[in-house]
Amino acid sequence: MTRIKRGYIARRRRTKIRLFASSFRGAHSRLTRTITQQKIRALFSAYRDRGRKKRDFRRLWITRINAVIRGDSVYHSYNKLIHNLYKRQLLLNRKILAQITILNRNCLYMISNEIIK
Repeated sequence: MTRIKRGYIARRRRTKIRLFASSFRGAHSRLTRTITQQKIRALFSAYRDRGRKKRDFRRLWITRINAVIRGDSVYHSYNKLIHNLYKRQLLLNRKILAQITILNRNCLYMISNEIIK
């Protein structure tokens, strides 16, 4: 029987995985099994944290808006401001409102006066 040489497909797959994990530390960048485990873990964490980032930013914007509204007594609460914005059909999302509260408070006062009218 002649000797069968292994092909390059498995080696190509391993090098592709190694390129992904080249920045990992220790055995996580050297051993094939741990590389595959860490790749799965890294991709799962990236997927999970993309959703978490959206959630965290929304919470930050709400906190900023609420702090400015209560501090300057523009409105009693964030909840009533958003409710009245929707009633008046002034469709401003929370990101834009948070930027307005930080950068241009006069504009926020104009918006609140528009709601009150």
